[in-house]
Amino acid sequence: MAHPSLGVAVIGAGMVGRAHANAYRNAATVFEAGPAPRLVAIADVHEPFAADTARRYGYSRAETDWRAVIDAPDVDAVSVAVANNLHREIVEAALAAGKHVLCEKPLAPSVADAQAMADAAAATDLVAAVGFTFRRSPAINAIREQILRGGLGRVRHLVGNYWTDYGFDPQRPMSWRYLGGPGSGVLADIGSHLVDLAEFFCGPTTGVQGTALSTLITSRPKPLGVAVGHSGGVKVSDERVAVENEDICTFTTTYDGGTLGTFSLSRVAFGHANSLRLDLFCENGTASFDLTRPAEFSIVDGGPEQEVNGARQVYIGPWHPYIARGLPMDFPTVGHGQNDFFVFQARSFLDQIAGIEQLPPCPDLAHGLHNLRVLDAIVSATDKPVHL
Repeated sequence: MAHPSLGVAVIGAGMVGRAHANAYRNAATVFEAGPAPRLVAIADVHEPFAADTARRYGYSRAETDWRAVIDAPDVDAVSVAVANNLHREIVEAALAAGKHVLCEKPLAPSVADAQAMADAAAATDLVAAVGFTFRRSPAINAIREQILRGGLGRVRHLVGNYWTDYGFDPQRPMSWRYLGGPGSGVLADIGSHLVDLAEFFCGPTTGVQGTALSTLITSRPKPLGVAVGHSGGVKVSDERVAVENEDICTFTTTYDGGTLGTFSLSRVAFGHANSLRLDLFCENGTASFDLTRPAEFSIVDGGPEQEVNGARQVYIGPWHPYIARGLPMDFPTVGHGQNDFFVFQARSFLDQIAGIEQLPPCPDLAHGLHNLRVLDAIVSATDKPVHL
């Protein structure tokens, strides 16, 4: 059955904005035939970024004001991939203009803002989703299937680490990522993903304990230019600005049935550009995922004979989620990466708009609100230090 095309636009042409732009370009090539997106516009206040992204990914035009996208009659759906403090205004304007919305995580800078956004979405019949892309990982979903089917059994203890090094250099310039108060740093930036993944495996968070937040680099120089991504390679001035949020965060969580989660986050972990790892210790075995090797996972269970049993690597293939027709060469051991997760997410978002249910739906804004409430609880659980 033919589906009407949907005009799509991306607001924000930074690192994650480019991922969304590429995802829409490729969305029509994966899985079964759904609505074909028309690549309409890329908007970014820095015109060279908007123009470059539009050219690279085949969009019809570049804009320097997000309002031009919201007002455009040829745009049906938008991705919002800008600084967190801009999410609410743009999302609410898009919904009021009748646009479907896919907003990057974390949904907003505060629970109050997220609540207003979720309320605005609930008052419409539009698709309003939040982008937790790791839910699209074939390996993560393969592990989850082993848990849901009972082979591994219930998760007893989940350990999640997400270490990055984009902030390790004290001369790396100030950006919006370093502003906003406790919890808006590494916790909101990448910890929001781990909190969501833990609930993907364990169900809703029931408690938070023992949070520690640390800011090791307390000031950063003002940039002399505009940068994409984490602001690398931009010249800086001699003037420094105070960092307002955390470089490192650790905490523990609880879930129904006594399941415990322990987490470690860093944006100053030298040599770890983008290291997410999950270890799930279950009733009948253990499974692990490492983002640096995204097309495989490890598992140990009671299946093999004791004499030859042990942890084994499983390479993702077409019998695992998202691979069959999700990759041009959907063959075992071919491999895939994090950019593919965005493509799978875009396909799901477009299908939701068309009322197609072939893929798991994207989480809605109410889910994004819940995620922020958990992040708030993590900040509130900061221990009073004991000096010895």
